[in-house]
Amino acid sequence: MQKRTLGIVAVAIGILMIIYTGFNYVTTEKVVDLGRIKINAEKNHPVQWSPIVGVVLLVGGILIMVTGKKG
Repeated sequence: MQKRTLGIVAVAIGILMIIYTGFNYVTTEKVVDLGRIKINAEKNHPVQWSPIVGVVLLVGGILIMVTGKKG
């Protein structure tokens, strides 16, 4: 039962990684701090991955589910 659950999770993550090939997050950094004057800058940080990683997870999850039924 645990192998089947692991396979389902891997398939779900693989499908999501094929559909969404990345995301962005924003951080705020202090640029100037002179008493009352404070200037902040927002920096965009993209996180990208290849859809091939999603395909590998999808196929691996399917293989885990198939081999989990045999044993």
